[in-house]
Amino acid sequence: MSFDVFDIAGSGMHAQRTKMDVISSNIANVNTTRNPDGTKGVYQKKVVNFEAVYNDKLYGKEPPTPFGDTQVMYSRNKNEMTLRGGVFYDERDISQGVQVTSIEASKQPYKTIYDPSHPDADEEGYVTLPNVNVVEEMVDMVMASKAYEANATVAETAKAMMTTALRI
Repeated sequence: MSFDVFDIAGSGMHAQRTKMDVISSNIANVNTTRNPDGTKGVYQKKVVNFEAVYNDKLYGKEPPTPFGDTQVMYSRNKNEMTLRGGVFYDERDISQGVQVTSIEASKQPYKTIYDPSHPDADEEGYVTLPNVNVVEEMVDMVMASKAYEANATVAETAKAMMTTALRI
């Protein structure tokens, strides 16, 4: 019995949790114009980057056959499967999930507003604010939450299937 499905779902849940944490930080700092030590410095939005964890799992040896005309050839001793369309698949190289590759500062420009009464306004009365758009962050939060939920559902479904199989 293989438990890879739990590793894959768990890695997806971890990645989405990291994304939700970063989004929460972005929203919390939407108006931050000072560094933690009190010096002037505008908060920079953070962005999470993921990538799939696999090495050349699915690659073509020849162009695919048109109109989906495929024939499956399976070699049990090599754990390989070849489709007549030219796609080669090796069972040992199945994706192991997703990983967070980096958390980077966003390259979006800062926002500038006119507010001469603000303590961090420049000599012309403009204040530079973080490049955080709360609406975008909330949409990203909902998407990350739904992706987390989907991974949790996959893990629960796999658990139920394994439990049912053990009862047979």
